[in-house]
Amino acid sequence: MIEAVYYTSLNFSTMKLLIASSSKGLLLIEFNKEQEEFVELLKDHFPSLEPIKDREKNLQYINQLTEYFQGKRKEFTFPISLTGTAFQTKVWKELANIPYGKTASYRDIAERIDNPKAMRAVGMANNKNKLPIVIPCHRVIGVNNRLIGYGGGLHIKEELLKLEGINVKDDKVI
Repeated sequence: MIEAVYYTSLNFSTMKLLIASSSKGLLLIEFNKEQEEFVELLKDHFPSLEPIKDREKNLQYINQLTEYFQGKRKEFTFPISLTGTAFQTKVWKELANIPYGKTASYRDIAERIDNPKAMRAVGMANNKNKLPIVIPCHRVIGVNNRLIGYGGGLHIKEELLKLEGINVKDDKVI
């Protein structure tokens, strides 16, 4: 059971990240939201708790995300706390296996979880990922190498892929 939710914000390049955590680990990352909107989102997710703004409680997440944006970190080692359906969890675990600097298609992910016809369902699970960057859904692209479907917006997906050394031009991995 989560007893308290702590949040803070970070700025990287053209992105503002809002993050939330508990004693169990990182709970949520959102892009470019206003703080008030983020707090309301947290209240919706955790109605019995009042979110607490606390940079110190989020320091391990801040430090590792900062290292990622500086190009010094390729994997995250902090604890995470995700809840989802069995299918979503299976997809998220497979997303976590996509290496830094590499991409996979929705079809690839569907095949890797032994459900080759579930490309749309994989996309829906991607959409429910509450920890983008950490669970690297930005590395999932269309079978034609096109950038499609990213909750933070395709411009952020492109920026993250470029940060990882992936060449992108005209919304397509080249």
